[in-house]
Amino acid sequence: MNKKTLLLFGFILIKFILQYVLINPYYDLHRDEYLHLDQANHLAWGYLSVPPVTSWFAAIIKFFGNSLFWVRFFPALFGALTIVVVWKAIEELKGNLFALLLGATGVLLSAFVRLNFLFQPNSFDALCWTMFCYLIIKYLNTEQAKWLFIAALVFAFGFLNKYNIVFLLIGFLPAIALTNQRKIFLKKELYLSVLLAALLISPNLFWQYQHHFPVFWHMHELAQTQLVNINRWDFVKDQAFYFIGALPVIIASLYALLLYAPFKKYRVFFFTFVFTLAVFTYLRAKSYYAIGLYPVYIAFGAVFWGDVLNTGWKKYLQAVVIAIPVLFYVLGFNLFYTIQNPDGVFKYKKEYQKYGLLRWEDGKNHQLPQDFADMLGWKELAQKVDAISSKLPDSEYTIILCDNYGQAGAINYYTKNKKVKAVSFNADYINWFDFDRKIVNFIRVKQLEESKDELAKTHPFFEIAYQAGSITNPLAREYKTAIFVFQKPKIDINQRLKAEINKEKSERYMQQ
Repeated sequence: MNKKTLLLFGFILIKFILQYVLINPYYDLHRDEYLHLDQANHLAWGYLSVPPVTSWFAAIIKFFGNSLFWVRFFPALFGALTIVVVWKAIEELKGNLFALLLGATGVLLSAFVRLNFLFQPNSFDALCWTMFCYLIIKYLNTEQAKWLFIAALVFAFGFLNKYNIVFLLIGFLPAIALTNQRKIFLKKELYLSVLLAALLISPNLFWQYQHHFPVFWHMHELAQTQLVNINRWDFVKDQAFYFIGALPVIIASLYALLLYAPFKKYRVFFFTFVFTLAVFTYLRAKSYYAIGLYPVYIAFGAVFWGDVLNTGWKKYLQAVVIAIPVLFYVLGFNLFYTIQNPDGVFKYKKEYQKYGLLRWEDGKNHQLPQDFADMLGWKELAQKVDAISSKLPDSEYTIILCDNYGQAGAINYYTKNKKVKAVSFNADYINWFDFDRKIVNFIRVKQLEESKDELAKTHPFFEIAYQAGSITNPLAREYKTAIFVFQKPKIDINQRLKAEINKEKSERYMQQ
């Protein structure tokens, strides 16, 4: 094993260590993680909010026992593989050892630390963006058609993981048209590779067709409830913060792609960067949507710096350049690169607020970052629901109806009573109701703002009704979410639920 390989393995090892030790055990899993893990129990070619690939990884996690180790393993793995692809891209660009170290450090000590904490589609999405760009570099260097077909394969898997990768393609197409690389539009291999990608993603497109394209409803809901609160300037600022340590490298890459003679054939990447960010900014995209764009530019910039600082006295500046991402990582460690317990957040509250870290998707500041608050209260909720349901007569004939996917997913993840499942009209749970069982007991998990009239509203349909508990952690986003118990129904609950599901689906269809 040569020196370069040993160094690469060193970066991979450090990556895995960071992803396991920087999450404070005070927290549960994130609400999104519970949904994605539950998808392993309902494998399909599509879901209301995401394509199917995340469910495949969830199925592997389920096979290994659904332990926390495996939940953390896959995002850490995807982050480590992103470093590997950047390393290979630098080698493809003829970068020296310093360039390899600079590129790997720039990716390692960046927003990827935070991105790779959670089991969400985002880590694999960023890996696919990076791999796709690397394969385009391979094609530009060799003009061999096989790289187009492999790129099509990567794009397809990226699409089946998260539709976000389409925006990378949206950036590439006009960029190609503006450069000498437009000659690719005359090659049949391009269209054959497009056909390959289309065939690979067609099962998901067919699923979308069968379910009336819920992706459009999801995008509409996202735009109405979240993206409308995003300031375009905040999106731009966040891009700099995400890779602040590697900013000199990224800026150097853009200069080199436009003016550095050895990079002339790669100029398409300069325009891709501009077009992709312009589209995201216009659409008020969430800041992290663009994270996958940057690793390849870190590769270009690292190679450029490696060339510039490779002779004479300039070699002594290598240590300065590579120290920059390390320095910014150390300076921002408590704010950007760890999941601090609440006391740690309160200690640095002014700094958190200054950098917008306490601003939630509603556009307002709160006590904790939204992701942190979304990792509290779940285990408490599940344990209380378990304790309540186990004491009910005919407990196996119980249905647990929740307000949102986080509640339902957390209960299903932690519950010891596998005969009872939690469902919701929210997200994919609306398709996961089991109407083959008679319902005797009805547990309703209701969020604070909608729980005040629950007893009065639902009691008429049951002989027995009472509130049995609530979430007590004031820092949890689900604080005061209530647990209601209803017994001895006076109506057919299954029929009532079917009617509510049909009403909800009809409203979604009309919104589309």
